[in-house]
Amino acid sequence: MTEFENHYRPVEQLIYNWARTIDEDRVEQITDFMQESGRYRVKSRFNHDRELPLAVIDCKGVAQLKDRILSMRKANIYQPHHYRHMISCIQILSEPEPNVFEVRSNFLITRTMDLSGDMKIFASGQTQDLISFQSSAPQFKDRLFLYDSRVIETLMIIPL
Repeated sequence: MTEFENHYRPVEQLIYNWARTIDEDRVEQITDFMQESGRYRVKSRFNHDRELPLAVIDCKGVAQLKDRILSMRKANIYQPHHYRHMISCIQILSEPEPNVFEVRSNFLITRTMDLSGDMKIFASGQTQDLISFQSSAPQFKDRLFLYDSRVIETLMIIPL
């Protein structure tokens, strides 16, 4: 039995639940998986590797993430589309503070345009998460999506 084996299944389910919620267009519910002060970022691997601060999305707390989702639903104009997540290589690396785990996983996200049916790989990369077990259910304390490409083909409306 490995050191983190008892936590692996809840971590895995949290990551899968995030993806399924977005894939099924229940985006508002991703905030349930975050701590109130949790941070959500989407950043290029290029910028991250060079310690450059620019991120495509940087929400410092659930309130900012809720505002972004509300804007997506009410204010933004974009061609309707949806994502499908493929997740692999979920690994708990360490416990940097009590009941908080450093987790890595890989992702591949396809985007399908609702009107034309065109489908393509939208993003691939790695998540770097801090997952807290300090409440009744695990929650993201920090969620960082590092996408491999240096370019996002179009606006990123829907959170990854």
